[in-house]
Amino acid sequence: MKHLKLAVIALFTLATIGTVNAQDENNPWAIGFGANVVDIYGSNDFGTQVKDLLGNSDWNALPSISRITGEKYLNKGFSLQVAGALNKIQTLVTEDDSDLLYWSVDAIVKYDLNTLIGETGWFDPYVYLGGGYTSIDSQGEGMLNGGVGFNTWFNENLGLNFQTGTKKGFADEVRSHYQTTLGLVIRFGGKDTDGDGVYDKDDACPEVAGLKDFNGCPDADGDGVKDSDDACVNTPGLAAMNGCPDSDGDGVADKDDMCPSEKGTKANKGCPDTDGDGVVNKNDKCPTEAGAVANGGCPWPDTDGDGILDKDDKCVNVAGVASENGCPEVISMKAKIGIDTFAKAILFNTGRASFKAGITKQLDGMISLMKEYPRAEFAIRGYTDNTGSKALNLRLSDKRANAVRDYLIKNGIDASRLTAKGYGIESPVASNKTRAGRAQNRRVEVKVTN
Repeated sequence: MKHLKLAVIALFTLATIGTVNAQDENNPWAIGFGANVVDIYGSNDFGTQVKDLLGNSDWNALPSISRITGEKYLNKGFSLQVAGALNKIQTLVTEDDSDLLYWSVDAIVKYDLNTLIGETGWFDPYVYLGGGYTSIDSQGEGMLNGGVGFNTWFNENLGLNFQTGTKKGFADEVRSHYQTTLGLVIRFGGKDTDGDGVYDKDDACPEVAGLKDFNGCPDADGDGVKDSDDACVNTPGLAAMNGCPDSDGDGVADKDDMCPSEKGTKANKGCPDTDGDGVVNKNDKCPTEAGAVANGGCPWPDTDGDGILDKDDKCVNVAGVASENGCPEVISMKAKIGIDTFAKAILFNTGRASFKAGITKQLDGMISLMKEYPRAEFAIRGYTDNTGSKALNLRLSDKRANAVRDYLIKNGIDASRLTAKGYGIESPVASNKTRAGRAQNRRVEVKVTN
């Protein structure tokens, strides 16, 4: 047992000098063989169990290879291990020298802790959980297994394994016990998807057969740029151009150069722009005169001579004013005043959105003016005094504004020219403390918006 303790100490020492990574998809398979030690619980008392684990007075072992494992890496740090073990157990009932045959077959799932803490490059700790069948002297049962362990690797394929854990049964056919193992582990099965002799973990192009000099990547055109980085795989080019040629030497690869035989600039995709207006010569209708991109590189005209360029002029052939985007004035000031006057005379029944008697005359007068200026657009705004709740007034003002809008539409004004909205008690034009003032605040305004 002292020799086994020394082996365990040596194992931890070796763990500090390993230089390779854990088992993964590049080394998915592993087999192991070594010795196992079985330590039967002296009692169910936790303190006694700890002493059993740390002491070696009741360790049971065979002086030979007594445990064999096979393992397959799954994914994301998980691997599946199947193990078989033999041992001899000193009789638990008497103190004679007779031994009982111990054997077990287990399947456990291991989780590599480096997945959480990061690859160390030299130490591969794990935890495990699983189950299996264990027999002592022909008495057997299924048992739950759990514990910890680690691998430390001598080279790419060979390493040393240490594992310790507990086995717990439920039928009391086999007493609960610790099982500790020490042995060699061999991993293999490096993946080479493209069959070029370079394993995927070292292959920069794992799905395309290539050359070792290019880390497994091909170079079809022989220009010194591997195909995975070569934007022109079958045409020799320059490394600075990602393997593509640059015929005119303007720093733009031919495949991206809109003018491959004429030196230009990168900003213009390899084409020249003589007048510097942002329109390359081949697309510029006025290549020596700076102009607008939207006008083919030529200056914008002002057809009607009103000082507003055609691009901004909504009435290109008719002189107008800037306020109307180059069109004649939409509506005269006199008409605006007339509409405003009509609007002030629009009265409603108290607390309702219905017009008072005779108000339609005012509305009809407003309609006549609106029809004289068919391009003009209007905003109808409803207001109230502060009598009643704010929310109620807002709804009432909105209904009144829309009542005016509906009347105008019904009588021939295009709905697209009108907007209506209520503002409630906002923007009073008189004091709400007097009856006269409140009457003035109960109003509808009609304003020209365009």
